[in-house]
Amino acid sequence: MKTTSKILLSSATSVVALLSSSVAFAQDTTATDTTTATPDNQGIVVTGSLIRNPNLVQANPVNVVTAEQIELKQSNTAEDVLRETPGVVANIGSATNNGNGGSSYVDLRGLGSNRNVVLLDGNRIVPADLAGRVDLNNIPLALISRVDAQTGAAVTTYGADAITGVVNFVTKKDFSGLDLTVSNQITERGDGRYTRADLTLGANFADGRGNAVLSLGYQNSDPVYQGARDFSIKQISSFTGGGGGSGTSVPSRFSGTRPIDPLTGRPSIDPTVANGGVRQINSAGQAVATFATFNFNPYNVFQTPFKRYNIFAQANYQVSDNIEVYTRGLFSKNTVSTIIAPSGSFGGSVVVNLNNPYLPAALRNQFCAFNTSTVAGVYTPRFDQATCDAAALATGPSDPRYRTVTTALSRRTPEVGARISDYSTQIFDYRVGVRGAITDSINWDVNGSYGESEKIQTIKGYTLQSRFRQGSLVNGTLANPVCQDTSNNCVPVNIFGPLGSITPAQAAFLSANSTTQVKTTLAQARAVISGDTGFSLGSGAEPVGFAIGTEFRKYGAQQASDTLAKTAGELGGAGGAAPDINGGYKVYEGFAELIVPVIGDLLSVDGGARYSHYEVDGGGKTNTWTYKVGATFQPVPDLKFRGNYARAVRAPNIGELFTPNTTVLTNLGIDPCAGAAPTTNANLRAVCIAQGATAGQIGSITNPTAGQANITSGGNLNLAPEKATTWTVGAVFQPSFFPRFNMSLDYYNIKVKDVIGSPLPGDLVSACFGSITAASATDPNCTVIRRNPLTGGLDGDPATTPGLYAPLNNLGKLFTDGFDLIANYNRDFGAIGWSMNFVGNYTRHSKYQATPGGLDRECVNYYSVNCSFTGSIQPKWQWSLRNTFSVDKVDVSLLWRHIGAVEHEPQDAIDNGQPFFSGTLPASTGPVAGRTVDFNKIGAANYFDLSTRYNVNDNFTFTFTVQNLLDRQPPIVGNTAGATTYNSGNTYPSTYDALGRRYAVQAKVKF
Repeated sequence: MKTTSKILLSSATSVVALLSSSVAFAQDTTATDTTTATPDNQGIVVTGSLIRNPNLVQANPVNVVTAEQIELKQSNTAEDVLRETPGVVANIGSATNNGNGGSSYVDLRGLGSNRNVVLLDGNRIVPADLAGRVDLNNIPLALISRVDAQTGAAVTTYGADAITGVVNFVTKKDFSGLDLTVSNQITERGDGRYTRADLTLGANFADGRGNAVLSLGYQNSDPVYQGARDFSIKQISSFTGGGGGSGTSVPSRFSGTRPIDPLTGRPSIDPTVANGGVRQINSAGQAVATFATFNFNPYNVFQTPFKRYNIFAQANYQVSDNIEVYTRGLFSKNTVSTIIAPSGSFGGSVVVNLNNPYLPAALRNQFCAFNTSTVAGVYTPRFDQATCDAAALATGPSDPRYRTVTTALSRRTPEVGARISDYSTQIFDYRVGVRGAITDSINWDVNGSYGESEKIQTIKGYTLQSRFRQGSLVNGTLANPVCQDTSNNCVPVNIFGPLGSITPAQAAFLSANSTTQVKTTLAQARAVISGDTGFSLGSGAEPVGFAIGTEFRKYGAQQASDTLAKTAGELGGAGGAAPDINGGYKVYEGFAELIVPVIGDLLSVDGGARYSHYEVDGGGKTNTWTYKVGATFQPVPDLKFRGNYARAVRAPNIGELFTPNTTVLTNLGIDPCAGAAPTTNANLRAVCIAQGATAGQIGSITNPTAGQANITSGGNLNLAPEKATTWTVGAVFQPSFFPRFNMSLDYYNIKVKDVIGSPLPGDLVSACFGSITAASATDPNCTVIRRNPLTGGLDGDPATTPGLYAPLNNLGKLFTDGFDLIANYNRDFGAIGWSMNFVGNYTRHSKYQATPGGLDRECVNYYSVNCSFTGSIQPKWQWSLRNTFSVDKVDVSLLWRHIGAVEHEPQDAIDNGQPFFSGTLPASTGPVAGRTVDFNKIGAANYFDLSTRYNVNDNFTFTFTVQNLLDRQPPIVGNTAGATTYNSGNTYPSTYDALGRRYAVQAKVKF
C-alpha cells in the first residue's frame, strides 16, 4: 500500500500541476447533474447532447450510457464501458490473454459477438477481423456523448445482420473549444498502471455555417501478471482441487514409441509398462512414470499490455440553406500484447539416436526396454541389451550399430522465455456525404465511406518443432556434440537435462519469430430520402413519417502468414496453423420505413422492410428479406406501452466462408478413452482403437493436457444465412405525480435458426460416447474423431492429430429471452442534488442446440467449457445502480454493480462423469492452500466504485475514483472449469475483477 500511495500521489500531483498551470480559477461554479428533466417531463435529456433519451420515445428498448457515466467510472476503452453493462456478456477484451487476438468485441445478449452490429454515429466502420467484427479499441471515447445498445428491430435501419441489435457510439456534435484530459490508474498492489490523455479541439467557422473537430488520444497500460495475485499463483485443477499444470514440462516427458506391430501394422506399446511407456526424466537421468507438471499461471496476465494512438476528426459546412457537406475521418494505431507460458515441444515427434551424447545411459536402457514389438501377441524388447550397448558406441548413421527410437517429446523451454504475441493494428475509416432539403419536411442524404484495417501479429519466443527434430539427432561427445544435419547452423540440443540444460545458443537455434497479417476492407455507399408525407391519420395526429433508401457494401479480407505460422505443429504451442485466406462479398440493399401516428399521441405504428442481395466471391448469390413492425400505445400521459417484431438474417462472414480446414485447440477436460475404462469395456475399447489408438495404448491414454484437446474445423462456401425472429414488449412509466422519474420494463425474445456454427466439444464427445454400451466402432460420429498415433490421446502435434472434427454447418439454433428494467430519477434537496440511474437485466434462457435432435444446452446461470460458446459467464440477474450527489463544486457518485450467483452446468458434470472439486485445497495449491471451496458454484458478486469530482471552476475539473472499493477478490473455480479464453488464473477475469482495488485520478481542462 505504501508503494501504491507514493505512485498515486506522484501521478495526481503531476496531473494537477500540468493542467492548473494554464488555468485561471473562477470563484463560483455549480456542479453538473448527470441528467436534467425537460420542463414538460416528457423525458430525460442527456447532458451535453440535447437529445431526449431514446429509450423513452422509441418502440424498442435502448440502454443508454452517457458520457457523464463514462467519465465518473474513468473507463479507458469502449470495451470497458460495455463489459459491465447488464445484458452484455463479457467477450474478448483487456482481461482476456490466452485467446485474445489483439482486438476487443461486444456480445449483446450473449448470442455471439458476430451477431450484433457496432456503429459510429449510426454508420458502420471497417471491421478488424475475418468475422466482420468491429474492434472496440478503435472507438474514440473522448468524443462520445452516449452509447446506445438497442435490442431488436434494428434490421431495416442498420442492416439485415443486426440479429441481437446494435451498439451505437454517438459522438458530440458541433463541439467548440478545447478539452484536455489526463488520467492515470494503478492497482492497490502497485501494478497495472494505465495512462490516458485526450486532446479535443473544435471551432465554428464561416459565421457559424461550419464546424470542425479534431480529437487526439493516447493510452498505455502495463500488464498485471497472474503470479502477482495469491489466488492465481498456482494452476489448480477444477476436477481434483490440486495444483495442476501442463504435461509439457521440465524435465522432458517422452511417450508413444513407434515400433510397428507386424500383426496390426500399427505402432504398439507394451501394455505391461505403466502409462504405456510415458516417462519423464528425473534427477538421476532416468525416465520415471511419476510426472511433474508445469505451472504456467505465473507467466499469464490478467491485464494485457495496450498502447494506442488515435486521431478522430469531423466537420460539416452548410453550403446553402438547403445543402450541407459533412465528413468524418478515423485513424487509430494500437498494440495489444499477450503473454503466455514458455513454448516447447508439445507432444511433437522426434527421433532420438541411441548414441546421442546427451542421452543418459539409464534412459537409453529404458528406451531399449519399453520400445517393443509384438510377435504372435508376445511383447519383447525393441533392442536387447547387447544391441542397445553397441548402439551407444555407434559413430553415426553409417555405422551398423546405429539405432534410433521415435518418441513424442513434451519439453517446456523456459530458457527461451515467455511466448509473446504483439498485435499491431492500424485502421483508418473515412466518410464523406452531402445532405439537404427537398421540401420543408423532406430531406435527402447521400454518403459514402471506405476503411481499411491491418493487423500484424508478431509472435516471439516460440520454438520450432523441426528444430527440435534436427537438434535431437546428435553425434560426437559431450565435449564436442555435432548435429547430424548441419543445415540452418544447427546447434545440438540437450532435450534430456533439467531446467537450464538448454543453453542460450541452443535456445536461439530452437526459436524464431513469425508473423501473420490480417487485412480487411469495407467500401460502402448509402442514399436516403426521409421526412413526413404531409398528411396524417386521425385527429391531432402527427404527419406520417417515412424513409426510403439504398445501400451498397463491399467487404474484403485476407490473412497472410509466413511459412512458420501456416505449417501445422511447427510453432510449439501456437494452437494450430494460421492458413492463408482470401475472400470477400458484396451486398446490395434497398429499404423503406414508415411511422404512422394514428390518433394524436395515443397510438403510433411503425414498420420497415429491407431487401438484401449478397454476392460471394467465387460462390453463389443469395437474396433475403427482413422486416419489422412496431407500435406504441399511450392511453394516459404517464404510461406508454410498446412492442415490436422483427425478422432478421445474418449472412456468413468471410472467415466462415473461406477458412480451410485447420486443426486448432479447444477445451476438453475428460477423454472417455483415458484411464482404465477401455480395459474393462470391450465396446469402448473398440471405439478408441477405431479412432486411431493402438491396442497397446489402451489403459494408458491420458486426459488432454491442461484441458486442451485438438479440434479440426473450417469454412464452407455452401453456408446459408441464419434466420432470426426477435420481439419485444414493454412499458414506459413517467408519472406526473412523481416528477423527474421514469422507468421502463421490457421483455425480449430472440430465436435464431439455421445457425452458422459447429457442435461444442461436449456435443461431439456425446454424439459418440453418450451411451458407452451403444457406442459403435463403425459409427461415423465416432470414427470422425482421430487420435494421436503416438499416445492415443486427443492432444498433441496438430500435424498428426486432427482430434475432434467440427466443420461449420447450418444445423444449429439459438434462443434467449429475458427482461430489462431501466429507471432514472433526480431531484434537489436544498443545496444537495441527487440523481439515480438503474439498469437491470434478468435473462430467463440462453440456449444452443448444435444439431437437430442434439442437446438443447441451457447456459444462462451456468459455467462450463461448453457454456463458453459465445463468451464468459451469463448470470440470470445482473444490474448496476449509480447514485450521484452534488454539493456546490463537488460531485460524489457511487456505482453498485451486481452479478448474480451461478453454478457448474449440470450437463457438464454428466458429460465428465463427475462434478467439480469441493473441499479443502491441498498444499499443492500454494497460497490458497487450506481454504474450503466449492468449485461447483459461485455466489453473487457485488462491486462498488466510488468517484469524487471537484469542479474547481468552469474550466477545470479533478476526479478521483476508487474502483472495487471493498477490494472484493474474484471467485476461485480452478483453471479447467471453462474455456481457456475466459477461465484463466483459476477464475473468470472477464466477468469478475481479478485486479483488486484500483485508484484512478483524472484532470480535465476545457475552454
